[in-house]
Amino acid sequence: MLLIYPPAAKPCEPPAGIAHLAGALRGNGLPCVLLDANLEGMLFLLAAAEQPHDTWGRRAYRSLEANLSGLRNPSLYSNQDRYQRAVADVNRMLELVGLKKNITLSLANYQDAELSPLKSIDLIKAAEHPEENIFYGYFAERLQKLLAEERPGLLGFSLNYLSQAIPAFAMIGFVKQIAPALPVILGGGLVTSWLSNPTWVNPFGGFIDHLVPGPGEKWLIRLLGGQDNLQHHSPDFASLPLGDYLAPGFILPYAASFGCYWNKCSFCPEPAEKNPYTSTPTGRVLHDIDLLVQQTQPDLIHFLDNAVSPTLLKALASRPVHVNWYGFARIHPALTDAGYCRALRESGCVMLKLGLESGNQDVLDSMHKGIDLAMVADTLTALKGAGIGTYVYLLFGTPSESIIEARQTLNFIADHADAITFLNLAIFNMPVCSPEAGTLEVTSFSEGDLSLYTGFVHPRGWSRQTIRRFLDREFKRHPSVAPILRRDPPHFTSNHAPFFSGNF
Repeated sequence: MLLIYPPAAKPCEPPAGIAHLAGALRGNGLPCVLLDANLEGMLFLLAAAEQPHDTWGRRAYRSLEANLSGLRNPSLYSNQDRYQRAVADVNRMLELVGLKKNITLSLANYQDAELSPLKSIDLIKAAEHPEENIFYGYFAERLQKLLAEERPGLLGFSLNYLSQAIPAFAMIGFVKQIAPALPVILGGGLVTSWLSNPTWVNPFGGFIDHLVPGPGEKWLIRLLGGQDNLQHHSPDFASLPLGDYLAPGFILPYAASFGCYWNKCSFCPEPAEKNPYTSTPTGRVLHDIDLLVQQTQPDLIHFLDNAVSPTLLKALASRPVHVNWYGFARIHPALTDAGYCRALRESGCVMLKLGLESGNQDVLDSMHKGIDLAMVADTLTALKGAGIGTYVYLLFGTPSESIIEARQTLNFIADHADAITFLNLAIFNMPVCSPEAGTLEVTSFSEGDLSLYTGFVHPRGWSRQTIRRFLDREFKRHPSVAPILRRDPPHFTSNHAPFFSGNF
């Protein structure tokens, strides 16, 4: 089986989904080959780029190889100005390549001016005309060679982000042209979201043979004729180019669970899509980490869980992995303890991502976050004292919020700015499957039949336009907030943030 991760997404660490599947398949005696077409495709476009005519473009072109090499070198990350310039120059080359195809292309995104990933008809067009895709020069040759050499019986695509949808369907369409009998399977986070919509009707029967929601290893094993031995298997990164990613060392992505153990927050896609929570036993996780560290020699472990469970955090604190690591964590009482946070730091924790969402208690309560602001403040203080960086996520525009509560969030962040390393600001989107949508006046969010969200009339008049104005004119300009936002690594954001957390 050939498992493919399509463009375009941040090319800084290997795709965990196909590595997870590879571990399960190979552990059951079923061979597979992995292809990170995202990394390879971006590097192909950069290598084939012509010298631009504008001043910035000429500079970016001349320094391209040095910048790519620099992004793989730890020394670049010791100077944030040099790092930001290198990222900006590499990204500029991708932008200029994309402009020739009327595409907005970056190190983290792909937007086609003519085709929308929210419209099934546009994805079908991408599949019908793969030669028009900007990555065609890469994948036409690469897939032909792989299919001839490996002769796979199945082809699987891992589709997680909207930015991957159009290139993925272009690749699928090309495969159906050259090997029409080869079954194609499509899975990943985006597919899971599509299939969870109760109104879903499959429009892709002509191109996709199987659509698989959620973790797909058991389903694939059965499809390939294997007998699942019911054992857990570690992810397998063999055949991925671990030294080519744009990071100052190998980042090992690892998911100890799927879904969310809390699973109570209002308006969250996890309960809206009814995704079940499953977790790997803590002892097995620690065994996996030991094995993968030995095999891959990572410089950083990235826990991919929606929230690393308190049980796993406690185990990591008591049994250090001796490799720097980071991930999402729910704010909970243990994180207010200074000694516990020091133990986490000694175990290798360099940064925790925290979903605060709001600095107003009533808003938090209405969202069923299960946290209070005193606990948040104590957590930020304890993490700072332990030397653990924080990447704090805020969400503006939920139905219970107005500009009054948003300003209280600003005040809370300003009061605790010295304990916040990075900030992520987002505007709320109502999941199309959210049960709470039935309590509001809903409107069209997008013309696309594949939209994951629905519009709504905000009960307190807190429109998206007003929110953007507040963020741009007030929140981002606050003297305590602006320096935090300037620290955020451009394009790579939280994926590179641990290298700038001050203790890496």
